Amino acid sequence: MSLIVKFFVAPDDASAALTLRTGPGRTFESLSFGNFDAEEAVVEWQCLLAGDGYEGLVDAGEPRIVAVEDNSGCVVFAVSPRLSAALAGAERPRLRDIAASWVQLRADEGETVGAEIAEAIVGDLAALAGSARRQSHGIYCWVA
Repeated sequence: MSLIVKFFVAPDDASAALTLRTGPGRTFESLSFGNFDAEEAVVEWQCLLAGDGYEGLVDAGEPRIVAVEDNSGCVVFAVSPRLSAALAGAERPRLRDIAASWVQLRADEGETVGAEIAEAIVGDLAALAGSARRQSHGIYCWVA
């Protein structure tokens, strides 16, 4: 479980990796959340939105790690282009359904995620994905 989760837009892996020690700050358009496993969440969202299989995504190395700092536990990873495209293209009702399904997945694992919080996370991330696509940039996540 990550205490701080910041999704952000960056032009490339090298730029995203520069955020490792301090997070994206004001340099990049970003969203801040907390208290959920962001790496697991992006895989679950991709399964729910794009129909991909969880094990196949994990076996393929998703999410792709861009930078890791062992001392602080900070990680920067890339959100897959497939998930980014699915988020950017999803309509609001579909995003609400995905959020509700994610809440249920977490509940099945004994974790509580509020429905309103889940909708905010998924909806805000979809808006960020749209912004990233308009700029031909990727979405990354910094966790600490």
